[in-house]
Amino acid sequence: MLCITRACLLLLAVFNLTLPAVAMAFNPAAKDVSVRQMLGQKLMLDLRYYCEQAPVNGQCRTPMTTLPPELATLVRDYDIGGVILFAENLHSIEQIVQLNRDLQAAAGSAKLKLPLFISIDQEGGRVARLPRSLATSFAGNMAIGATYAAHGTKFAAEVGKVLADELLPLGINLNFAPTIDVNVNPQNPVINVRAFGENPQQVAELGGAMTAAMQQRGMIAALKHFPGHGDTEVDSHLGLPRVEHSIERINSVDLLPFARIIQQHNPGMIMTAHIQYPALDNSSFVSKDGETMLKPATLSRKILHDVLREQLGYNGVIVTDALDMAGIAKFFTHTEAVVQTFAAGADIALMPVKLQHPGELSALTVLLDALEAAVNKGEIKKAELAASYQRIVALKQQYPLLPAQTSVLKQVQQAQQTLGNAAHRHSELALAKAALTQVKPATAVWPFKLTEAKKLLLIMPDQSKAQALAAALQHYSKDHFVVDSISLQQTDVSRAAAQIAAADLVISGFIAPMQSLADIGGMDDLTGIANIAAAYERQTLQYETLLPLINTQQKPHVFLSLRAPYDISRYGQYADVVLASYAYNTAEDPAVMAAGNATYEALAQALLQQYPLTGTLPVTVAGYND
Repeated sequence: MLCITRACLLLLAVFNLTLPAVAMAFNPAAKDVSVRQMLGQKLMLDLRYYCEQAPVNGQCRTPMTTLPPELATLVRDYDIGGVILFAENLHSIEQIVQLNRDLQAAAGSAKLKLPLFISIDQEGGRVARLPRSLATSFAGNMAIGATYAAHGTKFAAEVGKVLADELLPLGINLNFAPTIDVNVNPQNPVINVRAFGENPQQVAELGGAMTAAMQQRGMIAALKHFPGHGDTEVDSHLGLPRVEHSIERINSVDLLPFARIIQQHNPGMIMTAHIQYPALDNSSFVSKDGETMLKPATLSRKILHDVLREQLGYNGVIVTDALDMAGIAKFFTHTEAVVQTFAAGADIALMPVKLQHPGELSALTVLLDALEAAVNKGEIKKAELAASYQRIVALKQQYPLLPAQTSVLKQVQQAQQTLGNAAHRHSELALAKAALTQVKPATAVWPFKLTEAKKLLLIMPDQSKAQALAAALQHYSKDHFVVDSISLQQTDVSRAAAQIAAADLVISGFIAPMQSLADIGGMDDLTGIANIAAAYERQTLQYETLLPLINTQQKPHVFLSLRAPYDISRYGQYADVVLASYAYNTAEDPAVMAAGNATYEALAQALLQQYPLTGTLPVTVAGYND
């Protein structure tokens, strides 16, 4: 049950013995709040890294796991509205609980005494920030889409419930999920399996079920990425994508899930996309480098106000995607970006400035000075600022942002009992199994049985995935296998032909496309993505060298599509059996059962033919279901 009245919030505050009792006893009236305080509520800060001193070379890479006094002071003095946490901030239950309580205590000591939005990208599947061995992360949205034909919205609702139940005891009250982009482009580098599929009605239904489940449990959901990121071939972390859809197609495909969920489920937040939609807004801007370009949705009043507010009737909080992404930062200074997105109608600017060491902290003061000046000059209208502030306050009143438990000890105990518990791990495995899709052969009868093979060769993207599948096969099989493996990260595959010759059966897996910055965290990983791209190219070359060797030696072969199933069009021809899992992640220890390796447990049981495969492809794969 949600705590939706001010009296209820005050009652929670009275019984919170560790956080200040006044933390929830706030006056929401904009007339009593300064312009600067309202602007502070409209900022959501990234505290991923923090160094006590400015790094001599390069960026700070020290994870912020405890709240430094100077950052607590910023939250307090500027009445900051929210923060976003990343994997680097989240190590153990005790540490996460204490960090979030310290953040809320800092907000509780501010003049407004408004609790913080403490947010996270815990979508499940590819994008999960909590350690997979600690929290239940599931197989992701496209896996849920694969279960729709047999199970309807069952798994969407179950995943939403579990995500909320595990995040709230940690003190995290806002989840940037679900992703409701309609993935109609097989070349999409950043969405693909983060989408439920390519059918907008099904995306709407599944996204609505997940939204409702999270919000009924007390977790604020944030739909993303408005007005739709499903038909792009550019990652907005790295550039500015453009969607050339007609108005008719935009309304029937891209906007449909947003429209339906707004009508039916009142989502707390909607996140913007750094993406150009010329049919919605063909106005231009001049970038900081002097280039004339079409305005992206995040900075477009026509899209955020005219379409989202007026056409779709959305009255909740609009939050930008991260403003450090190249889709914005490449073309605007951070101050320009925040001023323009607020003028366009966004309520909250996500990650507006870097605050990674003491030398950068003044950037927040400079930003707020500039925003206050923009209000005084009329670039941001005062009436719209007050209305935006009221939307933020209304959302903070609607949900119990502070933890229900009254002490650190009780909160930690509740989290320990909830995160990754047996029931949640059972749901995690159930989804992985229900999603698993047999794409080839077309009949249930396979041309071989794995149980009749003694020597298996696993060709996998890396050693941890080979280890996860080998451990699961040994765990679920009554017979012992001799398992050899080839990692596609190996630089020397000179023994591959001999390894293939010695095997009774080959199981190969591939992950396509390569990881995006969304998978690994964001723009602070820009250097690492270059290394990932180079490694991915080597893996692809290695894999495409090995596939003909398997065929030449006429070995029984199972191909596992471990991410977006579009790669089946390319590699399915080499295999007798083709399975799609839509997920590839392993936990920190890949060999452990019921602790974050559910995809590989489901694959092992499927390979051993221990359950019927009922998953169906939720997207079109050329040559198979087109």
